[in-house]
Amino acid sequence: MKPNYKDGELMMEGVKLSTVASVIGTPVYCYSRGSIEAAYRGYENAFVPLANTLICYAVKANTNQAVIGTLAALGAGADVVSEGELRRALKAGVQASKIVYSGVAKKHGEMEFALKAGIYQFNVESEPELLALSKVADRLGLTASIALRVNPDVDAKTHDKIATGKSENKFGIPWRRVRAVYRLAGSLPGIRVQGIAMHIGSQLLSLEPYRAAYGRLAEMIDALVSDGVQLDSIDIGGGLGIRYEDDQPVPPEPAELAAMAHECLGHFGGRLIIEPGRSLLGAAGVLLSEVIYVKSGESRDFIIVDAAMNDLIRPAMYDAYHGVTPLQAPSGPARNYDIVGPVCESGDTFAKARAMSEVKAGDRVAFMDTGAYGAVMAGTYNSRLLVPEVMIAGAHFGIIRPRGTYEDLIGLDSSWDEVPSVKEVREA
Repeated sequence: MKPNYKDGELMMEGVKLSTVASVIGTPVYCYSRGSIEAAYRGYENAFVPLANTLICYAVKANTNQAVIGTLAALGAGADVVSEGELRRALKAGVQASKIVYSGVAKKHGEMEFALKAGIYQFNVESEPELLALSKVADRLGLTASIALRVNPDVDAKTHDKIATGKSENKFGIPWRRVRAVYRLAGSLPGIRVQGIAMHIGSQLLSLEPYRAAYGRLAEMIDALVSDGVQLDSIDIGGGLGIRYEDDQPVPPEPAELAAMAHECLGHFGGRLIIEPGRSLLGAAGVLLSEVIYVKSGESRDFIIVDAAMNDLIRPAMYDAYHGVTPLQAPSGPARNYDIVGPVCESGDTFAKARAMSEVKAGDRVAFMDTGAYGAVMAGTYNSRLLVPEVMIAGAHFGIIRPRGTYEDLIGLDSSWDEVPSVKEVREA
């Protein structure tokens, strides 16, 4: 998201972000409801030519109920990877018949919950998972509709930690084994073979990896059809990136992705499933923070802010770039700063040698493009309170997750003398 200043104030829709920072305090995440809705409609309009398309929001990008509910109200389904995400999606209003359950380590209890909820599809990622799902479904007297997630061994040309389609990645069934595993699936009780699935990674800035993956997927579908396998759905995953830096390539538009999907896979018919996450939420969010100190070191200057790696871990985990801009329009000459947080780790660094106009203690800044994989990955390291979240719609804003209290945080655990031993519990 490009900074939007009006009368010297950084805005989100019709709200001054300085007002949010003053009322709620910092650090705090803010999301533009209008931006989320516009991004979803972009996908919806792009995939109109592929008439039977289900857009499943990848809930892992941002699990807040207000976010999921906003998308559910527009007709979105959900791509979930845990029972917790499934419960969130259902509570937020996503229809069970629009939910796809992915993930490499589904436990029996999670499978049972999803089966009883009546979800649309399990994306099965291994033969052991397929056998386990058959056993659970058969015991319950229910049928699990499945797609096998294929690992096509395609390099998505993205960060190693978010690549999912190469042979060394933990995700999916090796493409050379797919026909055999479909034969196995067709022989198992409690299993209905429904589709095929693929997802090669996140933050893709080129269509070429998709072309390679869709081409391999088309070959596999041809082979399966010749084996007599009927496929009612094709899940092409998500992964479209956003532009975090000005010198990054401009990411493909949803319409370009839809055109490629239509070119490579449109002739197969059936339902097409697409699972966007970052491209719906990333640019819709910012993290607001206050400058606590400006410190001059031996060889560099530091901006020390009250946000930390526990609030936004992407820079520490992925060396990820996020633009940083003051809430009041910058003026004066730029200087190079390292922008760091208060956590006792050298890795608690958001940027190094970042050029910014001069700031002082008490100034506030916004970390840009943090709507996806920001608050959802936040924690309480150093016993810091979990960061709150705010939704902005037009000229209004509201808290969609409050800041916790120290009483709540410390109350999650107990001192040893307050806890009965396991032996005492069993005897009771």
